[in-house]
Amino acid sequence: MSKRQLPEGHLDPNAPLVLSTHDLGRRPGTMRTLQRTVPAPADLGIAVIGVPEGSDLELDLRMEAVMEGVLVSGTVRGTAVGECVRCLTEVTEPVEVTLQELFAYPGKTPVEVADDEDEIREVAPGELVDLEPAVRDAVVLELPFQPECDGPCQQDYEIGVSEPAPVSEEPADPRWAALQSLLASSDDPPSGTREKS
Repeated sequence: MSKRQLPEGHLDPNAPLVLSTHDLGRRPGTMRTLQRTVPAPADLGIAVIGVPEGSDLELDLRMEAVMEGVLVSGTVRGTAVGECVRCLTEVTEPVEVTLQELFAYPGKTPVEVADDEDEIREVAPGELVDLEPAVRDAVVLELPFQPECDGPCQQDYEIGVSEPAPVSEEPADPRWAALQSLLASSDDPPSGTREKS
């Protein structure tokens, strides 16, 4: 059964970033760790850089039952690929983000987020939690909005900042010659005046 065919509110237990919390038993203080490598979901990034779909995401997580739900915390690691904003060569960036997300048990939403539905993520039927939205939020915030390479274009840029290249003047259009001569003569001091020494 595909994720689209599941009843509303149900998660696919086989999806890479869907985790089972069943063994925590809703007993506050119960905890387990999880290390897993999963394929990255689609569109994990921004227009200029992102983690390619299907590439490895390393999860190093702790899942802990608390009064309100399940607290998932830990790190997610991967490699982002994009383009240098100066020379458009490929840029790769290691990504390591810290994750901390509370998944509330249905009917046990914490008071501080009760009025803001956008912040509430719940434990789904089957004692499952979907980590993908939390991973997406954390990774996107960590990515550089203007990725740059360490190659020649960066060196050229640094040289250009410290020593601007001389700008050569193009020869004037002969049709403007009369106007230019008037402008040049207006720069000369009026006749009969001398510069004070």
